[in-house]
Amino acid sequence: MNHTNSTSSEIQARILSGHRCYYAYGKLMKSRALNSSSKLKIYKSLIRPIVSYGCEAWTLINRDEQYLRIFERRILRKIFGPVQNEDGFWRIRMNYELNDLIKNADIVRFVKSKKMAWLGHVMRMEGKRIT
Repeated sequence: MNHTNSTSSEIQARILSGHRCYYAYGKLMKSRALNSSSKLKIYKSLIRPIVSYGCEAWTLINRDEQYLRIFERRILRKIFGPVQNEDGFWRIRMNYELNDLIKNADIVRFVKSKKMAWLGHVMRMEGKRIT
């Protein structure tokens, strides 16, 4: 949090770290030796945890959720690549197509589930422990 109790700057910094991590693994992610499901597993195990580190304490506003979704869609479009239309032209995948590919398990749902898991942990704590 900053002096105005906003977590937006922290979320932006986390997204920037996620971009850095993606480009650090750029050769691996652009490799034709790996299929898209392997690249998706790399994203979910290496890049998404960097972006979502400390997300249990975030207060998400709509703009922050949008930034997180934009980040994830950008990475997913690079992982899954373009698709060819019936007329032979190539185009980028639409948002709903990406949602179908990841089965609606986007980063915002992941963050919200982590927040709920943290809430459950806090609720089970004894009253005299410091959260």
